[in-house]
Amino acid sequence: MKTSLFIENLKVSIQSIKTNKLRAILTIFIIAFGIMALVGILTAIDSIKNSITKQFTMLGANSFTIESRGMHIQVGDKRYRKKNHHYISYQEALRFKDEFKFPGVVSISTRASGIATVKHKSEKTNPNIRVLGADENYLRVSGKELLKGRNFSLQEIETNRNFAIVGSGIVNTLFNDFENPLNKVISVGGGKYKIIGVLKDPGSSFMGDDRLCILPVTNVRQYFSRPRMSFNINVLPNDPKLLDVLVSEAEGVFRVVRGLTARDESDFNINKSDNLVNVLIESMGKVSLAASVIGLITLLGATIGLMNIMLVSVTERTREIGIRKAIGAKAQMIKQQFLFEAILIGQMGGAVGIVLGLLVGNLMSALLKSSFVVPWKWIISGVIACFIVGIVSGYLPAVKASKLDPIKALHHE
Repeated sequence: MKTSLFIENLKVSIQSIKTNKLRAILTIFIIAFGIMALVGILTAIDSIKNSITKQFTMLGANSFTIESRGMHIQVGDKRYRKKNHHYISYQEALRFKDEFKFPGVVSISTRASGIATVKHKSEKTNPNIRVLGADENYLRVSGKELLKGRNFSLQEIETNRNFAIVGSGIVNTLFNDFENPLNKVISVGGGKYKIIGVLKDPGSSFMGDDRLCILPVTNVRQYFSRPRMSFNINVLPNDPKLLDVLVSEAEGVFRVVRGLTARDESDFNINKSDNLVNVLIESMGKVSLAASVIGLITLLGATIGLMNIMLVSVTERTREIGIRKAIGAKAQMIKQQFLFEAILIGQMGGAVGIVLGLLVGNLMSALLKSSFVVPWKWIISGVIACFIVGIVSGYLPAVKASKLDPIKALHHE
């Protein structure tokens, strides 16, 4: 009996929505825009998170870097002392590489310039090329891959050869589509370098690898020299599970290299490659919260709009309610009918909003060349939110309809 009443109420609700199509469609789209704002923005954020994680995985997600840390004690504008060295010298980096005997690969690199211009014959790039000095292990540790050509050899690093590995952006600027860049000579700074390798196109990478020029670290040390030039030490464990162990071992070895005693604080930083990912994703969490608030405010407006429309519907359908009560419909049945209508409109609005939100949000995936994202958590949250919207906005009109006196309702018109 209850099942048949439920089905009957559902049919009446659907028929009522069909009768008032324009009003129902407008209400559905009010709710849909709220859900679209919520699901769309959060889907876009998930796409960005996936892209960031993917890019840093390509950059050696299980590696860590030893970097310099300046330690100054200053009162006002007077500097009294420095704590040990505030930069990592090439000799220190080289000694660490020789003495670190644990299962991992060690690479030495340094930043030569971030605003260099690379030339080939009459063609030249914009002054936005990053020039990096690196050794034979850098590509492996950083997770970069070659499209063509080869890596530096240990002998070429030791003999300070004028070779270069360049990004695809540099190749596209200096050479035409049919020209092989390998073994061509380019000018970087005041030196001439032969291209021996081209990096794979990083796609949507925000690290600017397509504008990267890698030179032998010994060459950069000689031709891009500056006072207190600091070098980075990158370490990639052979087994990712040993990352934390190798971080501790690396700190111990480098403290010896730096000549620190047991009482001295480490005057260098060890940064895991996933630290920046975690910081960025944590920042994205704040954006997600802001997007959720925006979506909920929109849904609040949709709730008020739907409630107003349902109240108007009760007023317009007073005679219908009176007839149904006169032929035996109970107050509970009338209440259920109007609640069902509100819930149905809410769910239809939610379905439209989820579809639009997925399409809008995944435009970001397309721009970042990332995979299609389906944020099930937010989709389920959207469905629940729409159900709550239907209940909240439909309850008051449903109660009002159920309390109508059938005699007065029949005389309404």
